[in-house]
Amino acid sequence: MFCAISGTVPEEPVVSKKTGHVFERRLIEKYVQETGKCPVTQAELSQDDLLPLATNKTVKPRATPATSIPGLLGLFHDEWDALMLETHALRQALHTSRQELSHALYQHDAACRVIARLMRERDEARGALDSMRETLRAEFEAKKRGAEDGAAEDGEEAPSKRAKAAGIPQSVLDEVAEVNAALSKARKKRVVPDSVATPEEVAGYTLVGSYAVHSASKGGIADIDLHPQQPSVAATAGADSTVRLFDTQQERQLASLQGHTKRVTAARFAGATALVTGSADKTVRLWRAEAEGGDPAGGYKCAAVLSDHAGEVVAVTVHPGQRYFVSASADASWAFWDVEGAACLKQ
Repeated sequence: MFCAISGTVPEEPVVSKKTGHVFERRLIEKYVQETGKCPVTQAELSQDDLLPLATNKTVKPRATPATSIPGLLGLFHDEWDALMLETHALRQALHTSRQELSHALYQHDAACRVIARLMRERDEARGALDSMRETLRAEFEAKKRGAEDGAAEDGEEAPSKRAKAAGIPQSVLDEVAEVNAALSKARKKRVVPDSVATPEEVAGYTLVGSYAVHSASKGGIADIDLHPQQPSVAATAGADSTVRLFDTQQERQLASLQGHTKRVTAARFAGATALVTGSADKTVRLWRAEAEGGDPAGGYKCAAVLSDHAGEVVAVTVHPGQRYFVSASADASWAFWDVEGAACLKQ
C-alpha cells in the first residue's frame, strides 16, 4: 500500500470511505482541514470519512542502495550534491541580504542628509521671519509716533521740513570757518608720533576676532564707525535694515537700533550723544543716547526721521565740529543738516 499523496508506504494508513484511496493520516488530515476535499477526486471529504487500517508492525527494510558499497557511495554522492546546492543557495541569500542592507544604509544616510538640510532651511526661515517681524514692528511704532507727533503739532510741519532754509545761515558759516581755521592751524603744527605703525608692522597684522553681529539670512555690513569716546564700541550698518552697537572689548552687543525698512547704507557718530544713519528707504535717522553722558551701553532712541531725499541715501558724513552733518542721495542731491535741531539747512 502506498499513500496517494506522498507515494510512500504510510506509517499510519487510513482509507477514505467515499473514494477508497489510502493516505498517510497526518497528511490527509492536514489537507482536509485546509480544503475539505479529497486530494485525488476533489470530492467533499471530512475526517469522519477516514477509517484507520490495521497493519502488522514490521521493521522497515533497508533501502536497496544501502545494501552495497557502490550504493552507499551513490548515497554519499547525492548527499554531498544536496549539501553543496544548499550551501550555494545560502551564499546567494547572504549576498542578496548584504545588498539589501547596503541599500538600506545608503537610504538612511540620504534621509539624514535631507532631514539636516530641511532643519537648516527651517531655522533660516524662522530667522528671516523673526527679522521681518522686528522690522514691521519697528516700522509700525515709527509710523505711530509720527502720527502722534503730527497731531500734537496741530498742522505744523516736522522739524526737518519746518526748519529748511534756502541757504546756510551766516552764523553757521562762521562756525564752520572757525572750526576749519582751528583744525588747519593744528594740522600745520602736527608731528607724526612715534607710535604710528610702520608699513612692515601693518603687513604683520593678524585677525584677532570675528563677530557675527547682523542677521545671517541677510548678511553684509555697508558701513562702520567707532565711538569718539569709547573706540572699542562700533556702530555697524547692516543689510538687515538694522544698526548694531557692538563692544569689541567685551565681545557683546550693546544695542540693536531698528526703524529703517531697507538696508542701512551709512552710520556715523555725531559726538558722544548722537548717531546718524542713512538707508535705502530714502530716509536719514537721527538717534540720541538714552543714557546720561552718552554712554552707548544705554542704547539709542530715534529722535527724528529725515525724509527730504527722493532716492536712496548712499552716504553720511559728520562735520568735525560734531554739530552738523551732510547726507548724499542717489537722487543726485545732498543735504546739510543741524544735529541739535534735526533741521535741513541746505539741499
